Amino acid sequence: MTYGAAKVLDSKLLEILVCPVCKGDLHYDREAAELICRVDRLAYRIEDDIPVMLEDEARKLTAEDLPPTR
Repeated sequence: MTYGAAKVLDSKLLEILVCPVCKGDLHYDREAAELICRVDRLAYRIEDDIPVMLEDEARKLTAEDLPPTR
């Protein structure tokens, strides 16, 4: 299943994935193909529909980079 240029992760997978650092919720950014932890300000990339959930591989975010909360 695709959404624009980015693939859509399975909703069941999104329900069980948590940040490997703090075990908190992740925000799925379809456009950037990343899972974002607001608490730790880390973005985990998604490659070939597989989240790369390694802290050393995560992109560090600034407050301006964080998506708005709902």
